[in-house]
Amino acid sequence: MSAALSVTDLRTAFGGKRDPIRALQGVSFELNSGETLVLLGESGSGKSVTIRSIMRLYGKTTDIGGSVRLDGRELMTLPEGEMRKIRGRSIGLVPQDPTGALDPLRSIGSQLVEMLRANGMATSRSAAKARALELLDAVGIPDPKRVARSRPHQLSGGMRQRAVIAIAVSCEPAVLVADEPTTALDVTIQAQVLEIFLDLQRRLGMAMILVTHDVGVAEEVGGTIGVMYAGRLVEVGPAAAVLASPRHPYTRGLLESLPRPGIKRGELPVIAGRPPLTGERIPGCPFSPRCPLAQPECRIERPPLILVEENRLAACPIVGHAAGQDLREKVSA
Repeated sequence: MSAALSVTDLRTAFGGKRDPIRALQGVSFELNSGETLVLLGESGSGKSVTIRSIMRLYGKTTDIGGSVRLDGRELMTLPEGEMRKIRGRSIGLVPQDPTGALDPLRSIGSQLVEMLRANGMATSRSAAKARALELLDAVGIPDPKRVARSRPHQLSGGMRQRAVIAIAVSCEPAVLVADEPTTALDVTIQAQVLEIFLDLQRRLGMAMILVTHDVGVAEEVGGTIGVMYAGRLVEVGPAAAVLASPRHPYTRGLLESLPRPGIKRGELPVIAGRPPLTGERIPGCPFSPRCPLAQPECRIERPPLILVEENRLAACPIVGHAAGQDLREKVSA
C-alpha cells in the first residue's frame, strides 16, 4: 500500500536562476493515513516553505523540484487547474494567521458553504448550510448558528482558528496541513485547539503535518518529529524518543535551551552563533559553525540522513558511529 503522502528530494529556490536563494535542499519523508509528522525548528528553518511547496502555493518565479505524490499521484507535474482541485479537497490547509485567511466581509457560514459547494460536498445550498453547522460543532464551537452568522471580526482569536479548521476539514481531505496553528493563542486555548486536531484526525483518518517552533506543542501532538535546520531535515524519529534522547547536536541544543525549574535567570544554555540566513551557502554541514561536536570533515561534506537506531534518522556522522555516545555524554556533562 502506497503512502498517503510521499515527498522525495523536495527542493525550493526563490529569485530566479541567476542567483537563486535555496530555501529547501532535499527534504524527503513519507506519511501514511492517520499518521502525524511534526516539523519542528526555529524560524527560517524551512518548515513553512516545505508545506507551501508541497501544495505549490508559490508563483512562477519559484523553482520547486523533487517529487510529491498524493495517494500515488504525482503533484509536481499537474497543470495548475488540476492542482487547484487538490487544494482544499485532498489537502486541507490551516494557515498561520486565521484572520488573514478569512474574508472579513462575509459570514463564517457563507465561507463554509462556498467551500462545500465548490468541491461538490453538498448537493444544495440548504444541505451545505446544515453541513456547515455540523462542522462548526465538530471543532468545538458552542453556538454554531451564531458563529455561522458572524463575520470574522466579531469572533475571538480562538473562535476564528476553529472556523479556519472547520473550513480546512470540510472536504474530509486525505492530508491536513497546519502551519503554526497555535502561535497567537493563549495556553488554555492552545491545548483545546490541539485536541481538536487530534480528535478530527482520529475521526477522519487523515494524515497530518503540523508545523511548529514550540517543543511543548510537538510533545503534545506526538507522532513523528522531523527537526529542520537550514532547509533540511536533520533528525527524524518518534516524538517521545527524539524529545527524550535527541541524536543530532542541533536538536540537543534546541531542547537544552528550554526554560526548566532550577535554572536561574541568565544561566539558560544557548546555542552559540546564529542560524544561517535563508539560502546562505555554508560548506559541509550547515550546523557545523555552531556545533560543539564538529570535526574538520564536518566542514567539508554535507552529511545525509542516516539510520542511527531503529526508526531514528540523523544527519550527523558523529552520532552515527560508535564513539557518538561518548561524545554526546561529554557535551551533556
